[in-house]
Amino acid sequence: MSRFTFTEERPWGGFLILLDSETHKVKQLVVKPGQRLSYQMHQKRKEHWFIVSGRGLVTLNDEDAPVGAGDSVDVGLEMKHRIQNIGDEPLVFIEVQTGTYFGEDDIVRFNDDYGRE
Repeated sequence: MSRFTFTEERPWGGFLILLDSETHKVKQLVVKPGQRLSYQMHQKRKEHWFIVSGRGLVTLNDEDAPVGAGDSVDVGLEMKHRIQNIGDEPLVFIEVQTGTYFGEDDIVRFNDDYGRE
């Protein structure tokens, strides 16, 4: 993971904010092998993910789908979602957020491997 620069580190990896504006936010997220983000939703933003490298498993409203480089995922408003790294290399994806608010406190968590609420 040391080859990546993060704006914020998380137990699952981290992210780098590439662009932050009033109308959208763009991040690069890196998920360590065997790790996953919390199962969550947002009330004020949608997300579009483009998988750059690695292999993952995306859960959208309790439905699982494998993803890999070149795949994309649309996460709608108030849609439960999570991504997990199922490979041996870092899972890297670009996230484009659109909506009315982009703060980390817009996360409603349903399940988290790291005890966060």
